[in-house]
Amino acid sequence: MAFELPDLPYAHDALAAKGMSAETLEYHHDLHHKAYVDNGNKLIAGTEWDGKSLEEIIVGTYDKSAVAQNGIFNNISQLWNHNQFWEMMGPGESKMPGELEKALVESFGSVEEFKSQFSAAGAGQFGSGWAWLVKNADGSLAVTKTENGVNPLCFGQTALLGCDVWEHSYYIDFRNKRPAYLSNFLDNLVNWENVASRM
Repeated sequence: MAFELPDLPYAHDALAAKGMSAETLEYHHDLHHKAYVDNGNKLIAGTEWDGKSLEEIIVGTYDKSAVAQNGIFNNISQLWNHNQFWEMMGPGESKMPGELEKALVESFGSVEEFKSQFSAAGAGQFGSGWAWLVKNADGSLAVTKTENGVNPLCFGQTALLGCDVWEHSYYIDFRNKRPAYLSNFLDNLVNWENVASRM
């Protein structure tokens, strides 16, 4: 069964007042995300991956020894990444749940230090990729960054929060100011209740 482009969980203009314009969402969701869905479906049709879950395909096609990943992985992983990304943001006021705040303080010393490390990871990712807050298999939290479409599933980690640092995610609103985009993401866009629900 073919994968489908999920609807945004809010209107295209719902994040505009918080720094992510309707134009960005129209390009990012309706064009970029849709392209991953369409290309991924074409690439897996008639292969051993047809009928498998996104997670199974990602783990099964990731090649840890390769610098450049294959087309199936690239499109299916980006499809999954974006499915998570839209859910990790929200238009309403989002208060960080106590259990998440406690876990961040235990892991990073403070919420501000977590934000600093997360922003540094995203700003320091050369070229396209993602910044992540992950939960490791042993339950510990860590900030990571990945190139292109690679995500925490490839390393047996749980993605709690991810920020897309491909230029199409921020160039309309922030031009080349990736650090400002990351700060705005953490301060205004994150749905902390969603992050906590992934723990």
